[in-house]
Amino acid sequence: MKIPHTKLSPIALKEVVHEFVTRDGTDHSMLKQRVTDVLSQLEMGTAELHFDIRTRTCNIVPVAN
Repeated sequence: MKIPHTKLSPIALKEVVHEFVTRDGTDHSMLKQRVTDVLSQLEMGTAELHFDIRTRTCNIVPVAN
């Protein structure tokens, strides 16, 4: 289910994005920049926030052209 990122509080959105970018245990050296990049993609409409009811997880996916 697509969730408009504007429906989340700024704090909740930042936490969702933070969890997303650290999900795979990736290098945290550029964490702040990756969070900023994903937030920008959501704002520009090149990415969307999706919630899976079955697994109760959020994902950020690129927008299909």
